[in-house]
Parts: sequence; C-alpha cells; structure tokens
Amino acid sequence: MHPAKSIIFFTTSSGAGFGLIFWLTIAASLSPLLTLDPYFTVAAIAAILLASAGLFSSLLHLGNPQRAWRALSQWRSSWLSREGVLAVITLGCFVIWVGLILYDRVMVAWLGLFIALLAFKTVFATAMIYAQLRPVARWYTVLTPLCYLGFGFSSGGVVMLMVLPDAGIGGLVLIGLAVAWVLKLLWWVRADRTSRGGGSSIKTATGLKDYAEVKLFERPHMTKNYLMKEMVFTIGRKHARRLRQIAVIIGGILPVACIGLATGEPQIAVFLLVTAGALHLVGLVVERWLFFAEAEHAVGFYYGQN
Repeated sequence: MHPAKSIIFFTTSSGAGFGLIFWLTIAASLSPLLTLDPYFTVAAIAAILLASAGLFSSLLHLGNPQRAWRALSQWRSSWLSREGVLAVITLGCFVIWVGLILYDRVMVAWLGLFIALLAFKTVFATAMIYAQLRPVARWYTVLTPLCYLGFGFSSGGVVMLMVLPDAGIGGLVLIGLAVAWVLKLLWWVRADRTSRGGGSSIKTATGLKDYAEVKLFERPHMTKNYLMKEMVFTIGRKHARRLRQIAVIIGGILPVACIGLATGEPQIAVFLLVTAGALHLVGLVVERWLFFAEAEHAVGFYYGQN
C-alpha cells in the first residue's frame, strides 16, 4: 500500500492525542490533586490539539474533503464512520470535563472514566479500519488493533510525562512501551510468514490449483494506473529490515533509556523526558510508514505479483 503522509500523520497524532486523553482522565479521576498542577491545562490542550490535528489531516486523504461529514452517517456498517463519531464525542466530552475542572473546580470522576473508555474505543475503531480488510492479509489479524492500542497508550503516556513529569506514571509508561513494541515484533513475525493473499492465489481463484501452473499471460496495463500506485506499492526487504531496526531503536530502546535515567536533577530529568517523547513519536512515524509500505493487497495478483 502507498504510505500517504496524511494517513501516517493522522494515525500517529490521533493515537497520541487520544492516548493522552486516556492517561489524563484515568490519572485525574484516581488522583484529583493532579488537576491542581499548573501544567494540567497544558497537557489537556496538547491532547486536544494532537487529536484534532490528526483528524483534520485525515481529510486530506479524501477525494472530496467537503463531504467528509457524510461519512459520520454510516456508523452502523463502517469502522471509518464509527471512528469519526467516537472521536467527535470523545473530544466534546473531554472539553466539557476539562471546562468543569478549570472554571467550576469540579472534577467528575465518573465522567473522566467514561471519557477514558471512549478514547479506548476511538483508537480501537481507528485500528479496525485496517484490521477488517481481508484483501490485505498482513493487516487482517487481532494483532493490528492490539498494536494500535499499545502505541496509542505508549505515545500518550510519553507526552504526558513530557508535560507532567510528577504525575507518577513513569513505571506504567515503561511497561506500556515494552508491551507495545513486543506486540509489534509479534506483528512483524506474523507478517513475514503471511502471503499476499493469506492462502489465496491465482491458482485458487481460477480453480486450477491441482491441475496446472497458472501464470499471467499479459499485463493488464501498459502504464501505471491508480491501483498500481496505491495498492501495489513495494519496498525492498533489506530496506524494510533496516527501517524496522531504526523504529525499534528510536521509538523503543532510546525512550526507555531516557525515562529510566530521568532521575535526580529536575532540569536534566525534564530534558530526558522531552527527548524520550520526541524520539518515541519519531519512531512511531517510521513504524507507521512501514505499516502501510509493507502491506500487500491481493489486487497485486492481477498485476503479476506473487
């Protein structure tokens, strides 16, 4: 699949934004004193900006962005529509919840926990946009939503540590980072063992699996068309392997080291936490680019790819 920049930014920024909403609402609901921290407002604004920026960037991938509102009406059958509806509801409830805290000094714990659940469902719905696609065998697995949820919580957690280093979630964020990358490693192992058609091929499609060798007689197009540009994107194995290593090192190992070393001098600790957050987000961009670039759509069979 062609790794569109708008979708890469959308999934990364939106995941971090709703992950941060999840962490903020959970932490504040369990420890109301967190809302008295002067940087709580900064963290809340950061969550809203990250989630909103991701959603707006997704409009750039639409053929007619002015009709994007119509996608919200198909929530009964479309995960894309469900993700949009959940995102709007989650952001609206979060703004109300933060407003009650800042202006009325009222912290509604049950509402915070409800918003955390909505944020969880929003990230899950985003993942299911891709995990439901049978033609892309590498995406069609339960590991896809698990990876999206893992990276949503890990990115939201590191951003929260950047803004609220005294929130007391450092240990949980470290665990979240480790779990997220373990899930991704499992996803890559499965992907390497999964064929383009997930068991299907030109032979099975023609019913000649046990009778003859089936080969493409002639290419369907003389020049590249939309499907070849968008659905039959290829990346060399050596480049993919190297980018995977870069993603794990930048997005996983280095952030864990920075968070682990963020003790002692406050200024040094803040610097290390900010560095950890920046590195993790950069690593996620690489991981998300690979998520799309390594996907193999079954339509590739039509163009002679195995």
